[in-house]
Amino acid sequence: MSVDPQKLLRELFDTAIAAAHPRQVLEPYLPADRSGRVIVIGAGKAAAAMAEVVEKSWQGEVSGLVVTRYGHGANCQKIEVVEAAHPVPDAAGLAVAKRVLELVSNLNEDDRVIFLLSGGGSALLALPAEGLTLADKQQINKALLKSGATIGEMNCVRKHLSAIKGGRLAKACWPATVYTYAISDVPGDLATVIASGPTVADPSTSADALAILKRYNIEAPKAVIDWLNNPASETVKADDPALARSHFQLIAKPQQSLEAAAVKARQAGFSPLILGDLEGESREVAKVHAGIARQIVQQGQPLKAPCVILSGGETTVTVRGNGRGGRNAEFLLSLTESLKGLPGVYALAGDTDGIDGSEENAGAFMTPASYARAEALGLSASDELDNNNGYGYFAALDALIVTEPTRTNVNDFRAILILETAQS
Repeated sequence: MSVDPQKLLRELFDTAIAAAHPRQVLEPYLPADRSGRVIVIGAGKAAAAMAEVVEKSWQGEVSGLVVTRYGHGANCQKIEVVEAAHPVPDAAGLAVAKRVLELVSNLNEDDRVIFLLSGGGSALLALPAEGLTLADKQQINKALLKSGATIGEMNCVRKHLSAIKGGRLAKACWPATVYTYAISDVPGDLATVIASGPTVADPSTSADALAILKRYNIEAPKAVIDWLNNPASETVKADDPALARSHFQLIAKPQQSLEAAAVKARQAGFSPLILGDLEGESREVAKVHAGIARQIVQQGQPLKAPCVILSGGETTVTVRGNGRGGRNAEFLLSLTESLKGLPGVYALAGDTDGIDGSEENAGAFMTPASYARAEALGLSASDELDNNNGYGYFAALDALIVTEPTRTNVNDFRAILILETAQS
């Protein structure tokens, strides 16, 4: 079989991204009646691209305001697009969150609101609860990002410290009808977790949020602890009548992107094995992938080469060192250390939004030669992993993947390509 492994891996990645782009997935879900006035609000890395689709599809009057990450804007004519910081919120996110709440206040039951939601919305729509400051939220966010907490745990804390998330945005829109269209970036695709669920009921409690801070030894400001012990910090629950006219629709999820990549792989002659949405420490998830790859190469199980292992989800990184790199670079560095140049095994790990953590790259490539090439440059995969320096390691190998912002987000994408070798 004649194939360029890195070219095919990049095609699989691009296919996964395209399958979740707003221009592919949003329009069919919009209300059948697209006449009359609609107010569009939104938050997330795909918010601007989603707003562009609504503008082109809506026949009536359109106005509104969405917030996206810096560099993730789109060419909207009627809906204002504001850019703010992610993953740690900034003053721009605070200001736009206040404006969004003002925009949906004092609506009546004849009004319609479209809320465009995607990953990153928690940080981008940052409005602290009463008595809390932006600095309080920034401190907690930074600590959670370094702690190894899952996205569900992080968002549980975030929504209880927010004046807009955990169903509070839907309550602010009452009695208008709210249509939420969401692109999932979280394992399990839970509406309560995607961007901290601004328009859906929240089953978690303030006590849960306190327990998470304690579990990860996060020192919170006194104002945060006092607020979480205040009954007013509770989020909106399922029996709240203000949610009766709030409708939630998932329009894209990681599984769709994995399945699209699997189709592409079959067309290229590779049998796909989809492992699905995964959580856990990036380096540990990589060891499991390495074990599967080794079993395929050495034993032809659970399937024979040529094949590709596909997975998504959101892993975590507990920061121990001072290096650079997001969770995908960390995954790939751990995979490289585990496989140590196993013949016939190539891999790509990247974030579908085009940004791995806070770096400018989406991810990186690994080849069977990566381990030896790095050793020749004086780089130890094990030492670099100890320093959380996946970015530096793959930059030295000229193996970073740079896509620019993709304007969608179904989180991580991993593909391990296994060619036929003499061993297999």
